[in-house]
Amino acid sequence: MAIKATAAATTAGATGEAIDNLASLGATGLRQYGGWIDEEFLPRLKGRKGVELYREMSDNDAIVGAVLYVIGTLVRQVEWKVEPADESEAAKAEAAFVESCIEDTSHTFEAFLDEVLSMLIYGWSYFEIVYKLRRGEAQEDGSATSAHDDGRIGWRKIEIRGQDTLDRWEIDGNGSLRGLWQAADTTTGLLVPTLVPIEKSILFRPKRHKNNPEGRSILRNAVRSWSFAKRMQEIEAIGVERDLAGLPVFEVPPEILAAGATPAQQQIRSLLERLVQQIRRDEREGLLIPASERTGPDGTVIKTGYKFSLLSSSGKRALDTNAIITRYEQRIAMSVLAEFVMLGMQNVGSRSLASSKTDMFTLALGALLGEIASTFNRYAIERLMRLNRVAPELWPSLVYGDIETPPLEEIGAYITSLANAGFAMTNNPALERQLLAYAGLPEPTDEDVAETPAPAGAEEEG
Repeated sequence: MAIKATAAATTAGATGEAIDNLASLGATGLRQYGGWIDEEFLPRLKGRKGVELYREMSDNDAIVGAVLYVIGTLVRQVEWKVEPADESEAAKAEAAFVESCIEDTSHTFEAFLDEVLSMLIYGWSYFEIVYKLRRGEAQEDGSATSAHDDGRIGWRKIEIRGQDTLDRWEIDGNGSLRGLWQAADTTTGLLVPTLVPIEKSILFRPKRHKNNPEGRSILRNAVRSWSFAKRMQEIEAIGVERDLAGLPVFEVPPEILAAGATPAQQQIRSLLERLVQQIRRDEREGLLIPASERTGPDGTVIKTGYKFSLLSSSGKRALDTNAIITRYEQRIAMSVLAEFVMLGMQNVGSRSLASSKTDMFTLALGALLGEIASTFNRYAIERLMRLNRVAPELWPSLVYGDIETPPLEEIGAYITSLANAGFAMTNNPALERQLLAYAGLPEPTDEDVAETPAPAGAEEEG
């Protein structure tokens, strides 16, 4: 039902119907109990267990590590800048102020981005904004120093609150997030659980389904393939070792293994079991089997007694474990559109195929950068502007530049096509600047453009 403003509502405040329409009737459906999120159906991915598993994936797996390294490298090489709200001097001054606040923190902006990208692994990254008064270097009261002394409020640091320190979330009755409770930990100096309120924090998430504060890790779809690949690698390593070193086998008299063995025989068996297991220093294994017997020419039974040997593999395995592991690794890379990290490993893959796959990856990365920028603008810059009582029309924005530069041969072919089509570059200074930026060449200033002579044959306007 649409809300309609009426003269009566204006003078009396609001009608009962309008008040009812302002209330929230439904809910996001987020399953949480006392601040504990219960959206994940796999027990090993819930809470602290999930944090530990995702950390193992990012730190131990080569493919996952390569993908995260590529993302981190591309994000760090992107040019970030603060863009003014308009071309007025007041707007430019506020943009310069925000840039100075970023440079005046106790950490670099690149270090901050590295911490933000941990949301890709764990599904979320939570930061506490610590402010300071910009009153110069030395302060008698021990307050934070600053490279500026304008008396305005700036950022002292925007510091992560580690995912492994989460105790629970603070969620109100309406389902809105009110903050994060950090678990007590003597190593970090937190002697009791501490609430970090959302009013002075920033929460980054790659996905916000049901407004889940824990988001969703980009590795979530790769968990199954990673688990199988990890198990196959372990089996392959053990199998190779067994094939190379052989399986220890100890033949013993049958009575040693009989159910009615004497205590002395049981002691001998125990000794031999330890011996055969300790021959291998990694996988403790070995077999105790009854010794073989044969009948002599005179009909007497000849017992072998004790005999030690190594049982070797009979030949090549029927299953190609390398192909199985590669299949799972390809699925891990495919889950984040990063199959290009594996191109060429099997001596297949064309340049055009690599280009199309990197293009899709770049588009996905662009969406990620847009999410980071919009979150920072809304919860960091806007709060800073309000604290300093800056008019909303002057609020600047953090923006990012191009993720990758097109190859020069492609730019050259494009320029040639434009020239053949009769397009005059001198009529479009903005396009010239962009092309020069692609090539890393200096851009012309406004004065240079004003002094550029008109093309031959051009007529002066009266």
